[in-house]
Amino acid sequence: MESFRVDIQFHFGGFLTCDGGGTVTATAESASSNETFYVERNNENRLHIKLKTGTYVQASKANQLTADYPGTPGWDDNAATFELIIASNLLHGDYQLANGYGHDKAEEVLKKHRNSFITVADFNFLYRHGINTVRIPVGWWIAYDPNPPPPFIRGTLEALDNAFSWAQTETHLVHGTTSWPTSPDYISQTLNVIDFLASRYAKHPSLLGIELLNEPSAALVPLDILVSYYKRGYEIVRNYSSTAYVIFCQRIGNADPFELYQANIGAEKTVVDLHYYNLFDNFFVNMSSLDNIQYIYKSRQTQLQALNSANGPLVFIGEWVNEWNVTGGSQTDYQDFGQAQLEVYNAASFGWAYWTLKNDRKHWDFEWSVRNNYLQLQLGKHLPSRNIYTRKRSIAVQVYRKRTT
Repeated sequence: MESFRVDIQFHFGGFLTCDGGGTVTATAESASSNETFYVERNNENRLHIKLKTGTYVQASKANQLTADYPGTPGWDDNAATFELIIASNLLHGDYQLANGYGHDKAEEVLKKHRNSFITVADFNFLYRHGINTVRIPVGWWIAYDPNPPPPFIRGTLEALDNAFSWAQTETHLVHGTTSWPTSPDYISQTLNVIDFLASRYAKHPSLLGIELLNEPSAALVPLDILVSYYKRGYEIVRNYSSTAYVIFCQRIGNADPFELYQANIGAEKTVVDLHYYNLFDNFFVNMSSLDNIQYIYKSRQTQLQALNSANGPLVFIGEWVNEWNVTGGSQTDYQDFGQAQLEVYNAASFGWAYWTLKNDRKHWDFEWSVRNNYLQLQLGKHLPSRNIYTRKRSIAVQVYRKRTT
């Protein structure tokens, strides 16, 4: 049996907490002693979870977690024994790796990964295929490198600087940060990270703009709080640069991107970032390949044309992918779907960025899709940000607050 200490955070941001009174909830905004649990695991991936006091957590008959199991549970089927199921495709972040490997091993693994996963050869591949934009996600803890807070591992800032050197004099940069809890402390910390990155790269000849937030949730982030944050972020960027674009991501969910055009966030060099996926919504589940293609030409194109014509920010399709819910799609189907997206998104006044360059899922992997002719680029025709960029390459760096579940 092995034992280890954990802080458990859910997708909506709350940490699992217990004040010793028996009730376990996911309401804490940050992890302290009340949010620290100890996990015991046997060889069959069964778990016990207990408090520092030694009291074990159990599932009650009302399907609630309570820290009141009497005594020490066995490994049989009882209310305090849980089964560990590993969702391997979700274990992608520094936080998970550092907690899983421990600091020293995680540092070794991440250093090897950063030195080999993306190299100058990948930049050359993109250049040869007419791509002038690269969007690089980095965590908020980059502002504290080389001594980030635990469990994060140093090295992210060096990796970002490497990307700048690979694209020196031919590169632009965009920063952003993801949907975050809306408490004043989190907002202040995020603005501090924007300030750090803006001050570091404002005078760099490759800087094009700074994106202030990535995919704020319409269900969790009220518009007034978001607009207030965007206005403060805009002013921070302007403190360091009068020429950098400031980019505002639309709210993800049932929100109209026109709301950002009506918010009067900034006067000059602003951009609205849209993420277009024919995924993640039941609306797309039963669509045929033709249905998906028609949706691009009818719905996406109509919205894009309206936004392009609106007074105010430019339009950036900051994320899209040549993937869908169609089962058994042929190579020709993927080519047609990709062609439709390229044709429509290339009209965006600030261009587009594919998600992502390399991935363990083939159609999310831009290099694989191009090399295997599932995504057909035409040099000189499908260039991201063609109306903005005059140099050969560009980098889009996306700063995010990593979910720790």
